[in-house]
Amino acid sequence: MNETRDVVIVGAGPVGLMLACELRLAGVDVLVLERLAEMDPTLKAGAINVPTAQALYRRGFLPELMEQHEATMAQFAAFRRSAGIGEPPAGKRFVPGHFAGIQLDGGAIDLDDPVFANAGPAAAAWFISQQGIETILARRATELGVEIRREVAVSGFEDDGIGVTVNTGDRTVRAGWLVGCDGGRSIVRKLAGFDFPGVDPEITGRQAVVEMTGAEQVRPGWHDTPVGIYVYGPTPGRFLTVELDGPPADRDVPITAAELEQSFRKVTGVEIHITKVISATRFTDNTRQVPDYRKGRVLLAGDAAHVHSPFGGQGLNLGIGDALNLGWKLAAVVRGWAPADLLDTYTTERHPIGAWVLEWTRAQIAVMRTDPRSRALRAVMTDLLGTRDGATEIFKRISGVLHRYDLGGTHPMVGAVAPDLELADGTRLGEYFADGTGVLLDLNDSPALREVAAAWPHRVRVVTAKPAQPQSVSALLARPDGVVAWAADTSDVAGLQDALSRWFGPAERDA
Repeated sequence: MNETRDVVIVGAGPVGLMLACELRLAGVDVLVLERLAEMDPTLKAGAINVPTAQALYRRGFLPELMEQHEATMAQFAAFRRSAGIGEPPAGKRFVPGHFAGIQLDGGAIDLDDPVFANAGPAAAAWFISQQGIETILARRATELGVEIRREVAVSGFEDDGIGVTVNTGDRTVRAGWLVGCDGGRSIVRKLAGFDFPGVDPEITGRQAVVEMTGAEQVRPGWHDTPVGIYVYGPTPGRFLTVELDGPPADRDVPITAAELEQSFRKVTGVEIHITKVISATRFTDNTRQVPDYRKGRVLLAGDAAHVHSPFGGQGLNLGIGDALNLGWKLAAVVRGWAPADLLDTYTTERHPIGAWVLEWTRAQIAVMRTDPRSRALRAVMTDLLGTRDGATEIFKRISGVLHRYDLGGTHPMVGAVAPDLELADGTRLGEYFADGTGVLLDLNDSPALREVAAAWPHRVRVVTAKPAQPQSVSALLARPDGVVAWAADTSDVAGLQDALSRWFGPAERDA
């Protein structure tokens, strides 16, 4: 059976679903292929960072995010009570995060630092699992009319320079573009022949949710021992162990309760008995990244483009960022108002952030090692993270608020995520991105700026409003991914014109 689509996405995890939603918002005909019959229940990331929360908030997901956050916080509180360590710290000073298992003290973090200003209500939604994000996105994808075809494995494809023919056994799908969002062992990456250089693994990690007895003597939280690292909690039955004596002999062998018990005993010194394995997985610190996220008409996003150890849940956040950056650009190319060269900016913008995450995770492994030199380094890092400046700097990095793109320009906002400014009418800037277009925010009631933007009526939404508080900027243009493409403290009609042409193609009236 043959069919034709604009884009085929391989992989229905959070990254594939986020990308599918972004494409459908722009009217792109997209098909998602997934080899699994249902959502993978394996325990993965347990929290999201600020840019991810803001991205989902801009698409209208804040109520669902907060619902999941509050439910998980309730589980966390119940776990702390059962472990005899009391309620979670109350108020804004309770923040997540660790570096190499060294827990950050929320009370030491300067949350009044200007970099956290104007993050908006999304910053309060962070305690959300990967499965929670996937559930939210799957529901939205269905509402938008995305077809998700499960239990379908890609057996091959051919990129002829005009389009891609995708084979799935009994079906052939012709698409303009193919995107691999199929994880660290991506079949799309392998079949397309992407290079995947990096550093080989040296650890074996195991993460599980179980029913067990004998864990009463185990301290909740992250801890280092003479032979590795373990974490117990933050929800009932969840633990993680890290052994630093080499990668597993075979990652594909099913994980047994006996293997989990043995690893737990080795790292913690505590005997437990597991009565039921609910979810379990192995992981390593294998770190690799493709040099270019695009090869002809085949693109990669998420773990298909980069792999690393999962400490801190950075992979989920990195993948959502990839999808958000790629989605509107690929839609623009498919819809014909941008040249394929726009897709080159996907790699130039996202590759450096992926490379930073890989370096960040490798650094954590260095601090986790059990040799005397690494132990000395860990002691130094522990002292630094106990200081206000040290804790604040690390939290800035793991929260994602420092990530930005080099888009040129001189204004400090350009390349950063747009601040979620509160406006005088009671709305916030982030609320105007739900339809997936760009946004021009005019805080100075400038007819000249609005006249320029009026030439892109279907690609840029113009919002004229007064700020609730005085602002140094008088206007800003944000791309559909929320990144500031232009900003001005005074009227700059020529600069706005250039930014609109660069990111939103020819004026619609001239097209």
